[in-house]
Amino acid sequence: MLKGISPLISPRLLEVLARMGHGDEIVLADAHFPGESLNNLVVRADGLRIADLLEAILPLFELDAYVANPLVMMDAIEGDQLDPRVEMSYMDRVILSNPGVSSPERIERFAFYERAKSAFAVVMTGETAKYGNIILVKGVTPD
Repeated sequence: MLKGISPLISPRLLEVLARMGHGDEIVLADAHFPGESLNNLVVRADGLRIADLLEAILPLFELDAYVANPLVMMDAIEGDQLDPRVEMSYMDRVILSNPGVSSPERIERFAFYERAKSAFAVVMTGETAKYGNIILVKGVTPD
């Protein structure tokens, strides 16, 4: 056990976060996401909710200040509706360590899958919220 690091962050996830570089992306995926089909580096975080992981990860992880939006979520497909409570619960956690960050950019489902293919890693969670996936773009730690 390490001081200052949430017990929600497994040793494997901590290693992945540390190995990522500026501009690398990590997907926090819901329980239904096809992570194994899309990316070769999958970290299991079964049973954990994405909002809780965001609160644990973001004090350790600098979001990219050089992109239009360092947070990306999947948009609803035609005929579906987003539950605004999902994004609100995520943003409640994000702003704890990143008070000035914008709301997530929304992209089409298959565009999200394409981003996941080139992401540094996919974290498979126990999240069950529909359209609950989110991509974080890593930045540079300040001086």
